[in-house]
Amino acid sequence: MIIGIPRFIIVGIGASFSVYHVILGVLTIGIPASPAPVIAAMALYLGATVLSLLRFGPPRMPIWMAAFNVAVVVAVPLLVTSELDPNREGGNGYATWYIAAVGTLMAITSTRRRHLFAWVGIAFLVLQSIVWGGPATLVALGVVGSVSWVVISHVLSHSIAKATKDARRFAYAEREAADWQAAQEAHVFERQFRLGQTSSSALPMLRQIEAEAGDLSEAERQECLYLEGAIRDEIRGRNLLNNAVREQVMLARRRGAIVTLLDEGGMDTVVEPARGRVLNQLAEAMRGSTADKIIVRTANEGSDTAITVVGLRSTGAEGADALGDELNDDEDDEVDLWLEIPRA
Repeated sequence: MIIGIPRFIIVGIGASFSVYHVILGVLTIGIPASPAPVIAAMALYLGATVLSLLRFGPPRMPIWMAAFNVAVVVAVPLLVTSELDPNREGGNGYATWYIAAVGTLMAITSTRRRHLFAWVGIAFLVLQSIVWGGPATLVALGVVGSVSWVVISHVLSHSIAKATKDARRFAYAEREAADWQAAQEAHVFERQFRLGQTSSSALPMLRQIEAEAGDLSEAERQECLYLEGAIRDEIRGRNLLNNAVREQVMLARRRGAIVTLLDEGGMDTVVEPARGRVLNQLAEAMRGSTADKIIVRTANEGSDTAITVVGLRSTGAEGADALGDELNDDEDDEVDLWLEIPRA
């Protein structure tokens, strides 16, 4: 479709004009000295028109077809005018049908975005008309009208192409804006969700701290550290957490283990029920581990593995503090747990 008009209507209009020119030539077939060259010109013109209107491949006309149209434009005027007398008394009438026919064929060529070929063809028509009948024929025979058709088709074709390009650019910008808005809404939702979780988990402890004016017992201070670790998990662990994993992480920390959860985006494309299965496997692995240090990390997005779990046991160091520094590379640590949980 072009600007909302079905293509078959455009093709039908072009075919009607083309056939009309040939009909005029047939009605005046007695004016040429010999009808054979004129009939050959009609056949060439109709063949080129059919090829041009019955689109093959992309909308833009192939070079070979545009070159063929120019060759037809050269042949048709020469064939017809060879049998016409430019000085005939009363003129040749519609026997000069080829002028409008050439203008129509070149307008079709220009519409299908082969403007250079269209202008070469129409330039030949202008020069041939001047040579055959003199400059006066440009107006008398309608050559100016044929040139105008090519000008109009060139301008319209360029305008439609520009409008199509602008529409695609605007559609792309609209999609980008929609994606940006969706991302912003997702960030807002994620932020509100995390704030809600943090508030619900930290609020009781904050009220207790306020009630006791900050004078907490050692056990209460330790509980604050556990709570801090849980809040940190919600920020850094995101998709590595469900209720079962949260429970096992807290139990591991209460027995003195260092637990590090790192969600680097590898679980973003894992959806339910696969995500629930992966996280339940993680919780089960942590339940059976006695490691002093546990690192849980998401794998790369293209990997078949969803989560990598490493558990280390310190053989020559004192007990690990639940919220101490990040894991160091002690040479005395030995692997207690190594697990890769697949995505599917």
